[in-house]
Amino acid sequence: MINISESTPDLILKSALTLKSGNLVAFPTETVYGLGADATNELAVSKIYSVKGRPTNHPVIVHISSANKILNWANKIPDYAHELVSKYWPGPMTLILPRKSIAKDFITGGQESIGLRVPNQSVALNLLSSFESVGGLGIAAPSANRFGAVSPTTAVSVQDELGKYLSELDVILDGGQCLVGIESTIIDCTSKLPSILRPGAITYEMISEITKVNIKSSASLSSIRTSGSYISHYSPRAKIVLNSLPSEGQGFIALENIPSPKGVIRLMAPKTVEQFAKDLYLAFRFGDQQNLDTIVVLIPDGGGISEAIKDRLFKAAGLNN
Repeated sequence: MINISESTPDLILKSALTLKSGNLVAFPTETVYGLGADATNELAVSKIYSVKGRPTNHPVIVHISSANKILNWANKIPDYAHELVSKYWPGPMTLILPRKSIAKDFITGGQESIGLRVPNQSVALNLLSSFESVGGLGIAAPSANRFGAVSPTTAVSVQDELGKYLSELDVILDGGQCLVGIESTIIDCTSKLPSILRPGAITYEMISEITKVNIKSSASLSSIRTSGSYISHYSPRAKIVLNSLPSEGQGFIALENIPSPKGVIRLMAPKTVEQFAKDLYLAFRFGDQQNLDTIVVLIPDGGGISEAIKDRLFKAAGLNN
């Protein structure tokens, strides 16, 4: 079993060397925990796919330490992408850009684009800087879970999910619970106008404010494959039922102001939509730990991050959004 390591400077440097030697490091970001490998090492990246059970044509996001590193990986960067980077990096935003030759098919899924982001989390940023100090250029890191399953937001969840698949040379860095709790916003920046391929904490309104474009989601129309683009994704073992009345013995997730019917198992009662997003995946895991057959979720209303919550819930339920 892989031991969880405290994220001290010495262990972060050791983890950077672990990556450089071709092994894996699971690490926290502000969104979810990622399973990282040297983004230029095909054998190392293949270990991510093996551990996750991930289709090999499904691209992975490359994490970099700062916006200054973007030109290592991408070119033909439109002005609106520079504006988004200036405002929201570091942060929970991934940009899809035309790739440079360093971005090989084994991280792009054979596509001519690359997903890049700078996470806003101290352990992740220190790991990226340390990795670059030993010669690394970027860390390829999808979420640290089995493909299609619930993303982990704590180091313990990573170990529970992937411990038996990792080698003794791999590392899990503990940085506490992720603050956002759902995956990054993915924005296609390969065209004249940006479009959102996956909603997240960087919302439609926030992006439109910067770009002065009334952005809408184009995930269903886009030919670009991205993380989380399958209809069924982010799914616990329990069946997810949306906007229904839970029955006795079923799990229940809703905002705090909505009371629990008699006999249901309340998994989460957040006060805000932000807390709803942060704790959603932990609530899913809690339901699975109790071997629940069904979890009923009332989707919070409104825009902003509620749109991202709705996206994750529809995919967890295997429904078209």
